[in-house]
Amino acid sequence: MALDQSFVGRTYPPTPAYEVGREKIREFAEAVGDTHPAYVDREAARELGHADVIAPPTFVFSITYRAAGVVVQDPQLGLDYSRVVHGDQKFSYVRPVRAGDRLTVTSTIESIKSLAGNDVLDIRGDVHDEAGELVVTAVTKLVARAAEEA
Repeated sequence: MALDQSFVGRTYPPTPAYEVGREKIREFAEAVGDTHPAYVDREAARELGHADVIAPPTFVFSITYRAAGVVVQDPQLGLDYSRVVHGDQKFSYVRPVRAGDRLTVTSTIESIKSLAGNDVLDIRGDVHDEAGELVVTAVTKLVARAAEEA
């Protein structure tokens, strides 16, 4: 059954604040194999004009994907998560994520499409800092595969 188009534009409440730690940034950079010094060395980050270490571009996926969980678990939406695969991810930055940031994510359903019996759902996660300034927008594309015919 196709997802209800009336959910397009629905926005969910912001998440609790997530405090970005230097060690989390270092662990993430190490896990993805990114050795840029600005991710682990304050002085290297300062030489690039940042007050503290910055996070690799995909770092925010962990918090935006968690925030998207509120959308996919919405019983009114009716998404069968057991059939979902991650289709795509895009980030649009205003500024880098920095150690010490306290970030919240507000999720909005950007689009719902039906392609070859599959539901394709785009969820926009707007990431704001403690001052309410937009830091990055992440768009997560989820594909709910069509149920197999019996």
